[in-house]
Amino acid sequence: MFDVTLFGSVFLTLFVIMDPPGITPVFIALTSGRATKVQRKMALQAVLVAFGVIAVFAVGGQQILNYLHVSVPALRVAGGLLLLLIALELLTGKADEPTQTKDVNVALVPLGMPLLAGPGAIVTVILAVQHARSVGQQISVWAAIIAMHGVLWLTMRYSLAIIKLIKDGGVVLVTRLSGMLLSAIAVQQVVNGVMGFIHGG
Repeated sequence: MFDVTLFGSVFLTLFVIMDPPGITPVFIALTSGRATKVQRKMALQAVLVAFGVIAVFAVGGQQILNYLHVSVPALRVAGGLLLLLIALELLTGKADEPTQTKDVNVALVPLGMPLLAGPGAIVTVILAVQHARSVGQQISVWAAIIAMHGVLWLTMRYSLAIIKLIKDGGVVLVTRLSGMLLSAIAVQQVVNGVMGFIHGG
């Protein structure tokens, strides 16, 4: 039987961690200057990549980490450092410089991973699947994962209207602000990882 309580618990946890409202300024900053059609495509790509990563770790996440001898704290630190590099690019304006692989990189990294499918979301899903005993509970967990990614896609898809309102000057401001916020998130992830090492994982 479908477990509404479990669905709500997993969905809310993922909502707080993946933070659809918080991803909006970062998405705007990383996709500004592109055609609307390209931005919509990138929003879908980012969500699909995030879902793919989350799904893989939901099915065999603990086994993957064990096989690679990678601890959860190490995963957090690695994700935090990667986000910090992206944040520095946003703060310095280097993300605005055209590159041949920019479209692919932004959709896959950092949007798809580790911003959406970050260490926090991955660990949450691994634990949720492990603790789901019955078929109904498993369905509830997967339904929450799918619903969360639907919300993420809708948030990014309709955040494009904001770009039209704030114009180029506003996009630059949002880009710098996003860089600052993203750097804080990155540092917090690194701190969480280090604390995890100190407390034995």
